[in-house]
Amino acid sequence: MSDRLAVLPQYLMPKRALTTLAGRFASARLGGLTTAVIRRFVARYNVNMAEAANPDIASYPSFNDFFTRALKPGLRPLASADLICPVDGTISQLGRIEKDLIFQAKGHHYSTTALVGGDAALAARFDHGHFATLYLSPRDYHRIHMPCAGRLTRMVHVPGALFSVNPTTARGVPGLFARNERVVCVFESDHGPFVLVLVGATIVGSMATVWHGQVNPPRTGQLRQWNYAAGQVSLQQGEEMGRFLLGSTVVMLFPQGPLQFNHDWAAERPIQLGEAMARRSGR
Repeated sequence: MSDRLAVLPQYLMPKRALTTLAGRFASARLGGLTTAVIRRFVARYNVNMAEAANPDIASYPSFNDFFTRALKPGLRPLASADLICPVDGTISQLGRIEKDLIFQAKGHHYSTTALVGGDAALAARFDHGHFATLYLSPRDYHRIHMPCAGRLTRMVHVPGALFSVNPTTARGVPGLFARNERVVCVFESDHGPFVLVLVGATIVGSMATVWHGQVNPPRTGQLRQWNYAAGQVSLQQGEEMGRFLLGSTVVMLFPQGPLQFNHDWAAERPIQLGEAMARRSGR
């Protein structure tokens, strides 16, 4: 079956209603039922609870508490690198931005302008730059950390669809990451601007940042934006910046310049928080 045929049911299913129901269940405290669902989820997706700061499945009052569980302290040491991997997951794609086009999968590209919610001036800062798309599967740790130190300047909640973001859907749905609901976080660093985009998906109940808390819901259908004064939100390399309540994808944009990704990085390679992602050539 082709990827396009495989994703056809997603066009027909009530994705928003399913996501709303899943979000309500995930936040509910249902005692033994919650524990049973978590136990089934751990078995189904082979979640490594030995890495969790709290490995006791029965101690999580809600599914969201389990899903956003912390890791044991020191489990993901930070590499000595200009840019470190911000998540546990798998590389979807990475490389150069061709003028303003980002490679999604064979036969599919999407524009930086579409990804950041239609802001052409912001998108132009990344023309001929670099991107990395990182997929978080259900079994992964779902907190997102900073690839380098950064000063937040803007956050944008872009309404959109709620397709799955797994590899099959990435191959079968054109413009997937610029089509789904997303939270665009714009930072300045000592090496220039960068953007970190949290992409929503089917059953993703919400996305949250450490400075704002839960961004969605509400889902108003309107683009929402927040601006931050200099020094209002500054985060260090490796510091937590946000989390998904039921998994998804992170897309990062970096400007044109001498950036070299880790030679070991390639599409479909598993990755872990804290490993070397890229260096600035000449350093």
